[in-house]
Amino acid sequence: MPGSRRPVHGPRPGRPRDRRGRGPRGPLSLAGPLSPRGVPADRTPRQSFDLVVTDVLASLQRQEPPAAPPVEVVVEEAPLLPGDWTDAVPTSSINPRGAGHRIVIYRLPITTRARTPEELTLHVVDVLLHRLADAWDVSPDDLDPPT
Repeated sequence: MPGSRRPVHGPRPGRPRDRRGRGPRGPLSLAGPLSPRGVPADRTPRQSFDLVVTDVLASLQRQEPPAAPPVEVVVEEAPLLPGDWTDAVPTSSINPRGAGHRIVIYRLPITTRARTPEELTLHVVDVLLHRLADAWDVSPDDLDPPT
């Protein structure tokens, strides 16, 4: 039956499979003209969190007071805590740095408290809002008025 065996070439028929639950792979998940930032399958959890922090920070800095001291925002995985620590794990810290402040956002404590991407964004907004209000010595309601 040598005539019945045909070479296989071209795309496979049917729907593409999501093997092992890892999501889409290949050219469809890469950055392109319709998705310049790529799709979520293209980003690591750390990169996704950094994008959330960047977007939230950009929206909050529009409300920056005119004479506000400079603020540096840094993202770290988790805080270094002593072995006898019994309180809740902090989500951020603020330290004076020269003429301004340095805000450190801890990724793992925030992501473990959020169940959905929307909750994650709300947690990041809340943490950054209160830390920026402390750094700029203004009320959090002045930076993000309640609606």
